[in-house]
Amino acid sequence: MRLPERTGDQLRIGVAITVPEPYGTALQQARARFGDPLAREIPPHITLLGPTVIDPEDLDDVSAHLARVSTTARPFVVHLRGTGSFRPVSPVVFVQVVQGIAECERLESAVRSGPLAQELRFNYHPHVTVAHEVSEPALDRAFDELTTFEARFVVSRFEFYEHGDDSVWRPVRDYLLTGSGARARTTAPDARADVRS
Repeated sequence: MRLPERTGDQLRIGVAITVPEPYGTALQQARARFGDPLAREIPPHITLLGPTVIDPEDLDDVSAHLARVSTTARPFVVHLRGTGSFRPVSPVVFVQVVQGIAECERLESAVRSGPLAQELRFNYHPHVTVAHEVSEPALDRAFDELTTFEARFVVSRFEFYEHGDDSVWRPVRDYLLTGSGARARTTAPDARADVRS
């Protein structure tokens, strides 16, 4: 993972949709099985804003911005199913988002504006990383083992993360999705996780 450099008392932050239980633990354990050294440092998530450095005096503006963004979206269902990979461009295997893509894209675009505006290295593609920068055989194993993984859950919030000096990403604030507009479907039938050991 590329982490932007911090200077002085700057903060390294991120914004994400955290994968809820029991799916989060299942994916984190799988990532550890594949030998990914970041498995215990990064909770399973769908990124809305990758690692970003801000000055402490900008924290209030960023928080106000995220609070505004949270009022523009209603809860929605995410369906995760099967695997994909960014190889050969990047040594990453991920679980695919097959429902909720448009909602994630709108949230990402709104988050990555105002005080958090920045250019992306790659086009945004919502996903949940399960193996990164491990050996090719480990990437193959991750791709194959999680082919049958499936989970559905309601996204009712996103989280503001800080990257600690111990290299662990921790959620420090939730932003509830309270937007008005067309009624959203907020049930996730047949929710299940299927992870082969």
